[in-house]
Amino acid sequence: MNDSKGYWAATLSLLSKILVVWFLASYGAGILFAPALNTIQLGGYPLGFFFAQQGSIWVFLALIWYYTKKMGEIDRAFGVSED
Repeated sequence: MNDSKGYWAATLSLLSKILVVWFLASYGAGILFAPALNTIQLGGYPLGFFFAQQGSIWVFLALIWYYTKKMGEIDRAFGVSED
């Protein structure tokens, strides 16, 4: 028997967590927390500037990888895997 409510609850929980990290990395680190992060240097550049220009892209790539890994686990747990 398929537990579609449980599947969607797990999926929405994962998406909510990923969106929070995405917001903190892009808007938070690049804009809101930039003055505090700019006191730290990374490669000769202020950390807030790094996140606004490059760091958030690396976080986004990590989030894509994490999402595909976790969605595969959720799919297998609920028997809807394409394997």
